Amino acid sequence: MEEISKLRLEVEKIKRRNAHVETDKAWEASWARRSLLALFTYIAIAIYLQIIQIPDPWLNAVVPSVGFMLSTLTLSFFKQQWIKYMYKRK
Repeated sequence: MEEISKLRLEVEKIKRRNAHVETDKAWEASWARRSLLALFTYIAIAIYLQIIQIPDPWLNAVVPSVGFMLSTLTLSFFKQQWIKYMYKRK
């Protein structure tokens, strides 16, 4: 009976771990995360541009922020291509 209890505990641990991993994956792919990253990127770049006295820093910070956002959107496509053609499962 003790062996069955140990197995149940192991299965429960695996289920909790899988739930945690699924939540992390959902966050990584979420629009909320991407939007926050774009916002923080925009703010950081704008502040930097203002410090180094670039004209219109808050307007000029839009371009790198949009570029970053576009790069996050295309990464999932390239990831799928890499998995399909390059990744060899062992």
